Amino acid sequence: MLDRRHSAQDEPPRPPGFWRSRAGLAAIGFLLIAAFLLVSEHRAHALGYLPFVLLLACLLLHGFMHGKHGHDGHGSDVGPARKGDDTDRANDSSGGA
Repeated sequence: MLDRRHSAQDEPPRPPGFWRSRAGLAAIGFLLIAAFLLVSEHRAHALGYLPFVLLLACLLLHGFMHGKHGHDGHGSDVGPARKGDDTDRANDSSGGA
């Protein structure tokens, strides 16, 4: 049988991506310096908003997680019947009224 796997010699060499080129490495360096300066200069008023950001994150996560446990079908007939519902009496097969 013939081996159909390709070796590295079959493919032409690819040029390195942008982030591995000299320009990309220089861009990464400048971005790191800019991020450091941004964080160091704006730390005082940015940390003041942190409690509100955490509260907003909790509210958003709570809202997104409601779809995971079945609360998105309010008002539909699908789902378990509650005790004392009319559907319990109508589906009761015990014969007693």
